[in-house]
Amino acid sequence: MSLDPVLSGEAWRNFCAELASLGDMILDPANPSNPVDRAEGYRYLTRLLRLGLEQHVEARDASFPFFYQLSHTTAKIGADNPDNVYWNARISGQYEYRITVKRGTMAYFSILANAFRYEQDGSNVATGKLIDSDIEWGPDGVAEIIASCTPQPKNWLRLEPDANMIIVRQSYLDRANEKPGEFRIERIGGPAVPAPLDPAALAAGLRETTAFVRGIVGTFIDWSKMFQAHPNQFPDIDQQMFQRGGGATDIYYAHAYWKLEPDEAWVIEVTPPECYYWNFQVDNWWMESLDYRFLNVTVNKTTAKLEEDGRLVMVLSAEDPGFGNWLDTAGHTEGTALLRWAGASEYPLPSARVVKLRDIKK
Repeated sequence: MSLDPVLSGEAWRNFCAELASLGDMILDPANPSNPVDRAEGYRYLTRLLRLGLEQHVEARDASFPFFYQLSHTTAKIGADNPDNVYWNARISGQYEYRITVKRGTMAYFSILANAFRYEQDGSNVATGKLIDSDIEWGPDGVAEIIASCTPQPKNWLRLEPDANMIIVRQSYLDRANEKPGEFRIERIGGPAVPAPLDPAALAAGLRETTAFVRGIVGTFIDWSKMFQAHPNQFPDIDQQMFQRGGGATDIYYAHAYWKLEPDEAWVIEVTPPECYYWNFQVDNWWMESLDYRFLNVTVNKTTAKLEEDGRLVMVLSAEDPGFGNWLDTAGHTEGTALLRWAGASEYPLPSARVVKLRDIKK
């Protein structure tokens, strides 16, 4: 038998066996066992597999990076933002990169360098960050950013030696009228063309893909279990936990767990602070946003209706109560949720209560 695990087929067989074992994570007794959540759990594995193969097989050559989407409408990680257009590029902190950005009209823009290690320890720590106001833009809305460990005179995205990921976040306030930006990345001083595929690189990519899936599923199941300790409330949680998981440092994250009977509603109230962006979203147990393409499961600074006194009132329930900003449970009886304050100087946590739906329906 060949000593090369790819040529012998061993690498592929191991990959398939590890995929089978990943299914046991969905059967964790602490996870919801109802048909909707169980089915979504297995779908979650298929979605993460697609993302993992893109990152660890297709994009693994850091000398020839390109932007791809590691979270989008049908494959989601860690309370993905329904208002966001995410782009990712795999890089190496050992190299320097030129990133060309044509700024769109979306309300929020940031670009981060991260040490993405979900497959190792469940972390995704930022090593450098630029937000819109940090960048010197040309008159045509185009900027050139240098990502490197070596300081640059302007538009420098700081890398650390262990940086391996660029993450672009753009957030809509008005999806119908705002336009995403355009992005290109290239290594500075790299080879002219890629080398032929190395079997050892493919074998490593297959191993890393299943480790990526296992790390993400395990990380966010643990988060959901933690939120579950305070049902239908918004606990004050140390933000370092979310930043370690890949959250932006200019955003405050208020996560929650909700559980409702079919005839109940979760009423959430808060007065939004001054900030350049905020949103609230409903997620499932696996911390995937519910299908915002077709369902009423998110509101933001522009789309929400505020009360006359400035309060934001949101109601999560199976039916529209005709009150506040209604959010659909979409056939779920439990899940997670997330409120973001971006660029705020204060971070109010909402008050929340569970009531009978009949008591608030008009």
